[in-house]
Amino acid sequence: MLRKIKETTGKKDSHQRCHIRKGDMVKVIAGKDKGKSGRVLRIILKKDRALVEKVNMIKRHTKPNQTNRQGGIIEKEAPLHWSNLMLECPKCVKPTRIQMQILEDNKKVRVCKKCNEIIDA
Repeated sequence: MLRKIKETTGKKDSHQRCHIRKGDMVKVIAGKDKGKSGRVLRIILKKDRALVEKVNMIKRHTKPNQTNRQGGIIEKEAPLHWSNLMLECPKCVKPTRIQMQILEDNKKVRVCKKCNEIIDA
């Protein structure tokens, strides 16, 4: 009896669309840093994660090298899954969900669900 073996490429197909962008102010809604807010430093699309300033700090033990002559213990941010982050509206300064809207000039913008203001400049 022959069985057909399903071929897998090893690629992750289920990427979400990211509702946050670099430079946005976000609030952590789940995890050990729940309630903290900060600015997004970087988005890692392949892993569905975001690096937020002064949130999810870890300690890294490093050897002395060219950039860090002394070495030692360095504190830096670790990435968070972006489903644990909520965008803060710059107008009403509250964590909010967003809605995508297309303007008359066919430009796609994010809109705050609480105050109906355009988030993108």
